[in-house]
Amino acid sequence: MTPATLEEIREKGLKALAEELGPVGMARFLQMFETGRGDYSKERHRLIGKQSVRTLAKEIKQRRKSS
Repeated sequence: MTPATLEEIREKGLKALAEELGPVGMARFLQMFETGRGDYSKERHRLIGKQSVRTLAKEIKQRRKSS
């Protein structure tokens, strides 16, 4: 028996997931392994800037009080 190609393994895996979890469960399972996009560091710096941890914690506490 020859080893399965990566494509064959992928197809069998997707079929098994669909049969066991159903289409919605399969999609949710696959989403757990999707890689993110973009540059987390650049985005974090854009959103947070140069605020200190103390300042961020203070903002969080204020938002929790008001909600």
